[in-house]
Amino acid sequence: MSAPIIRQPGELHALTDAWLAAGQVIGVVPTMGALHDGHLGLVRMARESCDRVIVTIFVNPRQFNNPEDLARYPRTEQADAALLAPLGVDAVFVPDGALIYPPGHATSVSVTRITDELEGAHRPGHFDGMATVVTLLLNLTRPHRAYFGEKDWQQLQVVRQMVRDLHMPVEIVACPTTRAPDGLALSSRNQRLTAADRERAALLPRTLFDAARRIEAGEDAAPVLAQARAALAGAGFGPVDYLELRDARTLAQPQPGQPARLLAAAWLGGVRLIDNIAATLPG
Repeated sequence: MSAPIIRQPGELHALTDAWLAAGQVIGVVPTMGALHDGHLGLVRMARESCDRVIVTIFVNPRQFNNPEDLARYPRTEQADAALLAPLGVDAVFVPDGALIYPPGHATSVSVTRITDELEGAHRPGHFDGMATVVTLLLNLTRPHRAYFGEKDWQQLQVVRQMVRDLHMPVEIVACPTTRAPDGLALSSRNQRLTAADRERAALLPRTLFDAARRIEAGEDAAPVLAQARAALAGAGFGPVDYLELRDARTLAQPQPGQPARLLAAAWLGGVRLIDNIAATLPG
């Protein structure tokens, strides 16, 4: 049996109106589908702390820079609903693109500064598309809490900034990255890796963890990061879009003793992999 799929806002609002009238806490997990254990971990966390849980599935065209990447993104709606059923999800909201972006739609949400570098520099317009669709989905689902994974660290900080700036009445809950046994962060795009590239992909998290260990042990960050980039390139990753140490909240240059994040994006076999881990410059 699959979790109930809802496509129209009116049907969804009939549910949320009743839940809110009963004083129940609503949690939402926004996704683009092709669900894996990382997504299911978000759902379990929401289920533990909320009375009602909504999962949204919408492949957002406005956050893809490459039309081919959008076309290749897996659509597995029925399989996703089956995965969600045992988790006690109350509704799976799967809106049509014409509902989210009807003819004449002319509004977008843009978060500045924190989006200028890293993913923002390599994927122009990506964060505007993401911020716009997250705003729309939060408005449609009306949750008390929304759950996002730490794998997309910059996205998480952008959403937090947006919610603060717009005084949106929702708590953003961060969930730790779910990893395969070899350390690779789970991602819907991983299924596009060949067997050989999938084995090689585990070098990305190993390189990040090694660089973080060396930096926290007192080695100068600049040469450590340069060596990490060279190691990935030498192993067949290319291009390496970035491998940087940044302040965990603002993504500016890190300060000694303050929480920081080591973030990376690199291509392997035509698949773009991203990852990040905590790493703090010694004080």
